[in-house]
Order: sequence, then C-alpha cells, then structure tokens
Amino acid sequence: MAVTSNLPPVAEALPESTPEVRRRGRRRPLVWVALVAASVVFLYPFAWLLSASVKPGEQVFDNALLPQQVVLGNYAEIWRAAPVAAWLSNSVAVSLAAALAATVASSLVSFGFAYFRFPGRNALFGLVLATMMLPGAVTMIPVYLIWNEAGLASTQVPLWAGNLFGSAFYIFLLRQFFLGLPRELFEAARIDGASYWTLFWRIAVPLCKPAMVVTFVFELKASWSDLLKPLIYLRDPALYTLPRGLKALSDQFGQAGEQRWEIVLAGSVLTTLPMIIVFFLAQRHFVDGISTRRRAD
Repeated sequence: MAVTSNLPPVAEALPESTPEVRRRGRRRPLVWVALVAASVVFLYPFAWLLSASVKPGEQVFDNALLPQQVVLGNYAEIWRAAPVAAWLSNSVAVSLAAALAATVASSLVSFGFAYFRFPGRNALFGLVLATMMLPGAVTMIPVYLIWNEAGLASTQVPLWAGNLFGSAFYIFLLRQFFLGLPRELFEAARIDGASYWTLFWRIAVPLCKPAMVVTFVFELKASWSDLLKPLIYLRDPALYTLPRGLKALSDQFGQAGEQRWEIVLAGSVLTTLPMIIVFFLAQRHFVDGISTRRRAD
C-alpha cells in the first residue's frame, strides 16, 4: 500500500552558475573594497590622534603615523598638569546618571504611547516628536533661567536632570519596539491580575532589552562627549567633566597657550578610549536590536 505525503515538494537548489549567483560573485570584491576604504577613512583620524599623542612636541604635526620617537611621558604629564582623575569620575557619574534617567523616563513614556488607547494619542505623540525640530539654542536661555532660579545653575545637576523628562528621539525609538510586542501577552497578564507596572517591568522591558541597551549607550555617549552644557553651567574646575577639562587644557597648552599640543592630544585619547570600549562591549546588543526590529516588521 503506497503511502502518500502531504508535505510540499522540496525546492531544487539553484545552480551555482545562475546569472544572479555570477552577479553576486562579481559584486563581492567591490563590496569588500568599499568596506575597507570606508574603514580606513573612519580609522585614520583616531590612528593619527593615537600616534601624535606619543610624539615630542615638535613632531606632533608631521603627519606621520609611525612616530620617530615614542614619548609615553605625555600621558604621565597630563596627570600631573590637571586633575584628570577627578574629571574622569565626574564624567562617569554624570554620564551614567544622564543615560539611566533618559532610558527609564523614555521607556515609561513610550510604553504608555504603545499600550494605552486614548483620544488624542496620535496628536500628543506627534507633538512630542515635533519637539525634535526645536534647535537647542532656542531653549538654552530659558532652561538656564529655570536652573538658576532653582539654585542649581553652578552644579552638575543640569547636565543630567533634564533627561528625567525623557527624550523625543528615544521615545519614538522605544515605542516602535513596544508596538512590535504581541498585545495578547499583555491581555493575558491583565486577566491574571497583573498591574500596569507589572506589564511594563515583567513583560515589556525584558522583551525590549536590546532597544533599551541601545538607548542607554547612545545617551551615555552623548553625555560623555557633551561640551556645551558643562561650558554653560560649570564654573568650579573640581566639577569639570572630561570634555570641559579638555577645553581648559586646550586653552592652557594649545591655542594661544604654551603650544604643547602633545598634552592636549594625550587628553583627547583618554577621553575617547572609554567610549570605544563601551561600544565594543555593547555591539552585540546593537545587532540584536536590529534583528529584533526586522522580525517585528
């Protein structure tokens, strides 16, 4: 007795010599050349910075990637010339506070826009996105006056506390991830008696962890490299962050100063390396976030 199968027939493998396969084979070397060229363009400035930071002062701008003389004492000199350890700890504290505040606040707001259905939701969300079109220069003076009235204009609080109100870009980013979650999960949890906070913390956050990590890293980098706010609010050198301290070093040893650019460049390397390490450690979450977004779409 013959046994019939309802399984669909297996598609035949495409021949290796089809026109499409040949076109892909011809394009692959071009893709690799383009990737290598782009990598060189992006890596050259950092390679030059790293090389110049270990050169003697008179050789800093000779544009040679391999220094004729390596002077590691430039890095020891910058620790003696400025309170770099204090600036580093200030940057770590401010950046972590800013990233944590932006991630928590933006995720709460974005979950509200994604889960709740209420009149005017889309209009309100559009109003939130419209704030992205406001240049920072427009709100700079009013925000400063607010912090000044609160007596916090000369502290580190304005550098991170504004993130407690969320960020329009991060709200948009996280909302798209929350919208991709099956609503049946939340409805089943509500039937079991789960609160709205439980829906957010126990279901939404674990499923959207890659997006939240990306948000945290983006804001960490933005706060770490921010110079404008420290220039506006910080007056005490003991409160300086690394970018503000690097500006002070540039004024002292660089332009119109002692012309010791090797010290300034060594400080630039110390400022840049932590973010390179952070992005290296978090790159898996960037890939997970992209793949999760594609599956949701």
